[in-house]
Amino acid sequence: MDGFRFDLVPPGSAVLCALSGGADSMYLLCRLLEGRERYGWTVRAAHLNHGLRPSAQRDEDFVRDWCEKQDVPVSLCHENVAEHAFQNKLSVEEAGRILRYRFLEDAARETGCALIATGHHAGDNAETVLMNLIRGCGLHGLTGIPERRGNVVRPMLGVTRQEIEDYLEEHGVPHVEDESNADPAYTRNRVRRQLLPLLEELNPRAAEHICAAAARLREDEEELSRQAELLAGQGLDIPGGTAVNIQALREAPRPLALRACAQLLDRTGLSGEAVHLDGMLALAAGDDPSARIDVPGGSVRRQYGLLVLSPLSEPVPPAPVELGEGESRWGSWIIRCIRAECPGKAYVSPREFYLKPGRYAVRPRREGDALTLGKRPAKTVKKLMLEGKVPACRRELVPVLAIGGQAAAVGGFGPDKEFLAAPGEPALHIILTVEENEHDPSRH
Repeated sequence: MDGFRFDLVPPGSAVLCALSGGADSMYLLCRLLEGRERYGWTVRAAHLNHGLRPSAQRDEDFVRDWCEKQDVPVSLCHENVAEHAFQNKLSVEEAGRILRYRFLEDAARETGCALIATGHHAGDNAETVLMNLIRGCGLHGLTGIPERRGNVVRPMLGVTRQEIEDYLEEHGVPHVEDESNADPAYTRNRVRRQLLPLLEELNPRAAEHICAAAARLREDEEELSRQAELLAGQGLDIPGGTAVNIQALREAPRPLALRACAQLLDRTGLSGEAVHLDGMLALAAGDDPSARIDVPGGSVRRQYGLLVLSPLSEPVPPAPVELGEGESRWGSWIIRCIRAECPGKAYVSPREFYLKPGRYAVRPRREGDALTLGKRPAKTVKKLMLEGKVPACRRELVPVLAIGGQAAAVGGFGPDKEFLAAPGEPALHIILTVEENEHDPSRH
């Protein structure tokens, strides 16, 4: 059974393949080229020479030659990962990950690719779950690698390492071997070469079962988060922050209360780790009517029967700008705008859609802005934000895409149906992402 997720890339999309030259990424590129023929994708590749191994230049040359033979444009980049790790006090693994994704984002923007595809497969997913379990994690850490995060898609999470090897052998596709994959100094290599094989001795389908368990746990996590949203939704916007009745947190089961605290922090534009969430519950359960703790970006305090979350200062909205092709940053939001042909459905999600071509501005909401979302009646943006529980202090930070003085789309809420492109017609492919500590209404 073919576990490759072609459906993660809409027809007609431009997709950038993260190509190291190893077996996984060569398999990914070959399947994307199948999509080029079947779904009209534009496929490009990107290769980072990290300078960590003597064979790094060999890998770059291999990738360049193979892409030339396959008529695939390739972006190449050299980085000194070891130096970046030393200067920023990071592990080589973390430094490599940061530089790799930074390069991929830059290459996608420069080449007009709306999506980036990476070669993570079922084995990687199982390894990630095991590593998180060993290090210590909550339920979220056991849900594995997401198939999509922002503009990054991972269509191979249902494909096993054996399936990859069989495909490459059957189609005569060469690849290069990264000798660092055998270095036991890296935790992932030890999990891959020692722990996972041991588990597969006990059960040959161990990796498959771990991935299946992660998928079920992801469903559980999503349901718990949904229930926690109902609890967090009892919070009220107040001048300069958010307040919630402590009795609601006291009476809720601890798993829901912890998630609700995290959502309340996010809603207020704050952040926090497990220690901060425990501290919030301790404030709610305690007897001190004026106790307080500091959290990243602000504070949480008891005010008798309320828990009050306050940022250090009220944020200032960014200035309006014209939406340009490629990637634009507006506050904590990143907006990708790529010229494309509209696929069968112009609406993908509240953060991804195809608009009619035109000169759009990105600005804060204005009095009178309104949207007609799908088949629902028109509503003012103010009312949508109230229903989406966007705190008053954060509403000016949500981007509005406007044209001719009219709101065409709002970040996290979606596009007005009148501005959606028609299937098969020229369009602007819009993808909005938001940094983790920023309020995103599409989560609710």
